[in-house]
Amino acid sequence: MTEPSVPLATPLLERHRALGARIVEYAGWLMPVQYAGIMDEHRAVRERAGLFDLGHMGELFVEGPEAGAALAHALVTDPPVLAVGRAHYSMICAPDGGVIDDLIVYRLAEDRFLVVANASNAAIVSDELASRIGGFRSVLDDRALTTGLVAVQGPASAAILGPLTTVDLAGLRYYAIAEGEVAGIPALVARTGYTGEDGFEVFVDTAATISLWDALADAGRPHALVPVGLGARDTLRLEAGMPLYGNELDRGTTPFDAGLGRVVALDREADFVGRAALEAARAAEPTRSLVGLVVHGRGIARHGYPVHAGERRSGVVTSGTMSPTLGVPIAMAYVAPGDAGPGTMLEVEIRGARSAAEVVPLPFYRRPR
Repeated sequence: MTEPSVPLATPLLERHRALGARIVEYAGWLMPVQYAGIMDEHRAVRERAGLFDLGHMGELFVEGPEAGAALAHALVTDPPVLAVGRAHYSMICAPDGGVIDDLIVYRLAEDRFLVVANASNAAIVSDELASRIGGFRSVLDDRALTTGLVAVQGPASAAILGPLTTVDLAGLRYYAIAEGEVAGIPALVARTGYTGEDGFEVFVDTAATISLWDALADAGRPHALVPVGLGARDTLRLEAGMPLYGNELDRGTTPFDAGLGRVVALDREADFVGRAALEAARAAEPTRSLVGLVVHGRGIARHGYPVHAGERRSGVVTSGTMSPTLGVPIAMAYVAPGDAGPGTMLEVEIRGARSAAEVVPLPFYRRPR
C-alpha cells in the first residue's frame, strides 16, 4: 500500500499563517491562496506592490564547459545565445512536440545557467534534464529544496528593493539577473515576474528566506506593500495573457498550438529534442487557436467550459476570472482557427446557459510605460 505523500512547506508557512492567509495544498506544497482577499491583493500589485512567496518553484543549475550546448539540446530555445546576465522564456518538449513545462533560463556565467521550472513539474523537468544532458560535459545541480524565492512586484517594487540591495536596479533590464546582496543576504536578483508589472524575483539559500521576507515587508510598509497569494497571482497573470501549465499548456499542446511558436528556435542547425515534431507542427494547418475572450453575458467562464459558435462546438475555456482591473469577466480559450479573429462573437456555456463572449487580442492588460 502506497503511503500518502506529505505536502512540502516553504520556511514562510508560519509567517503566512500569522498574516491570516488561507493555506491550500498546491503542486505538493502548502501555500497561501489569499490573505485579505484576491481583489485587494490584485489591485495592490497593479497600483503599489505585492510580496510573493515562490519557494515552491524548481531551481535547477546547469554548469560545465558544455552547459550551453547541453541546454540547447534539451530545450526548444538556444540558451548559448544569451549574454551573461540575461534570461529568456523557454520550454522543454517531449519528442512528439508536447510541452513538458515552460521555463525561464538565466545565464549566470559563460558556463553556468539557472533553469526555473514550475512547481508541479520541477521533479519531472529535473529528471528530463539529467537524462538529456548526459552526453555533454555538464552537470545538473537540483537546488529546488535548498533555494528560497521571494518576489516583489508592482510599480513601487524598485523603490522598495533598491535601498536594500547592492544590485544596480536602474541598470538591471527586464529579463536580466545579477548577483549581489539583499539586506546583507547573498542573492541573485532578477527583473522578471508573472504579473504583467515591473518587479523582481530574489533567489537566496532556503535558510535566509525568512530574513529576506521580513526585510522586504519592513521596507514595503511606507509603500503599502501587501503579501499576495496564489489567487491574485493567477488573476494577475491571466490579465497579462501569460499561460499557466496545466491550463493553456500541457503534454497534448505544442508551442505552436499556444501561439508561442516564436519561442522555438528552428533557425539553428543544432538538433534538439522534439525538433522534427515541432517542424511539422509549424508547417501544419492549425487545428485550434488560443484567444482572449471578454464575456458580455452573465457569469464567469471557468477552465473546461465549452465555447460555441452558434450550434457548433468551437473549443474550450482554459482559464477565466472576473478581471479586477477591467471590471469584466475575461478568459483564455482554445477555439477553431476560423473563430479566432478579434471581434468574433462566440458563446461560453456557463452552468448550462450560454453567455455571449467576444474574441479580443491578448494580453488583456499592459502596464503603463
